Amino acid sequence: MHRVGLFLNLSKNNALNVATSLIRWLKENNYEVFTESSIVNKLGLPVEYNNLEELAKNIDLAITLGGDGTLLNVARKLAPYEIPVLGINLGHLGFLTEVEVSDLFSDLELLKRGKFYIDRRMMVESKVFREEKFVKNFLALNDVVVTKGPFARLIRLKTSVNDAYVDTFNADGLIIATPTGSTAYSLSAGGPLVAPNVEVLILTPICPHTLQNRSMIISPHDSITIQVVAEHQEIMLTVDGQLGYRLQPYDKVVVKKSKHYTKLVRIKNRSFYDVLRKKLREQ
Repeated sequence: MHRVGLFLNLSKNNALNVATSLIRWLKENNYEVFTESSIVNKLGLPVEYNNLEELAKNIDLAITLGGDGTLLNVARKLAPYEIPVLGINLGHLGFLTEVEVSDLFSDLELLKRGKFYIDRRMMVESKVFREEKFVKNFLALNDVVVTKGPFARLIRLKTSVNDAYVDTFNADGLIIATPTGSTAYSLSAGGPLVAPNVEVLILTPICPHTLQNRSMIISPHDSITIQVVAEHQEIMLTVDGQLGYRLQPYDKVVVKKSKHYTKLVRIKNRSFYDVLRKKLREQ
């Protein structure tokens, strides 16, 4: 792993300072460093790439500087290229980012010596069909959410698993999460915590208008279809809380496990349960 792609969240405090120190260390240790053209001038790097595909073909490791959101954004883009991602955390304790700034150079030394492992995380893909015609697809690491707009009333979402009808949910929306996403929006909506090395789909209604609706754990071999049963309402499909797509009445969203995985570089031997305990203590 000696060709590194660097991805920054410039809105984070200290991002440029940390990036400058990181680049200096990487170059001193014979790594090639590449980044997106939009931040080349800020970092003074001699090499730039104008599009992600070109960049992805020239790196064997991605390093993100930011928080979990920054890593999610990069993970979706790089998963089809099977490039491992190492997250450096510039925010609060993260579930996905691995390295804290205080441990940056000691962790990089371990990386250089090959003292790391790759954690493969299941992803989901969602396809939107309009009048039975495919119109859009998305890849997600955390979750796919069908939700009402800010001024809409409850929406009705007819839900099936494979060809078997499950229920028509009267709710603010539905979340379909991966185990990685079980600690995100799904958790706040009452969904279960699922260890990230388990492969399942998690279906969780948002504020359902009944006492009967609960989260469901669904096989990763199954396909979930959600049909919008509504007229004249603003309804959105949201991917990892970052991408939004406006749905129309009677659109169908089909969600299933993706063939792609996010490959996270792990250096520390910290468990999911250690991070979970510390993270939940912050709440």
